[in-house]
Amino acid sequence: MNGEPEERLPAEVSTPALSAPGHLTGLLRHFSDLRDGTHGGSVSRRDKEAHFAHAVELLAPVARQALDEINAHLLLGSGTVVATGLQRKADGSSSASWDLVWPEQLEAGIAPVSLRAYYGFGFHHPHLRGATVGDWPLNVFTIHDATDQLCILRAIATSDLHNLVFQADYRIIPAVTRPSSISPP
Repeated sequence: MNGEPEERLPAEVSTPALSAPGHLTGLLRHFSDLRDGTHGGSVSRRDKEAHFAHAVELLAPVARQALDEINAHLLLGSGTVVATGLQRKADGSSSASWDLVWPEQLEAGIAPVSLRAYYGFGFHHPHLRGATVGDWPLNVFTIHDATDQLCILRAIATSDLHNLVFQADYRIIPAVTRPSSISPP
């Protein structure tokens, strides 16, 4: 290093290229927030919580759509989506969840299909998760089958990269540390 301060990118920078897919744009915003100590441009916990509450409102119809699709096509309409809405806990964390429950699942005594948005008390910013996701079935026999896996592969790769940043830090992502590689939206 030559003693000059590291050049920093504005917090609103969100895409390394004009055609960057949305899942990468969101991940880059996430890494930039880690670098800048912000979330959505906010520094205070209160302002970050306001962003989270708004995100929960925006996510609700999308989460319901994903679960309604499973209900319609795989559960033959026998399921019900149960949403908690935004819940604040005594420890300062907050969360919202959308669960798909159905008779066979309840009878088996297993967890529902769950989508959860949560903002832990000690967290820098909120996250999404499922109840059990770790492995994904691979049943690809045609080019169409392979193409249909793109959204799944994106989700897996993006999650992996997110977790790798937490094993090291945001500096492993060149688009966050090299200003010339990022152009504003």
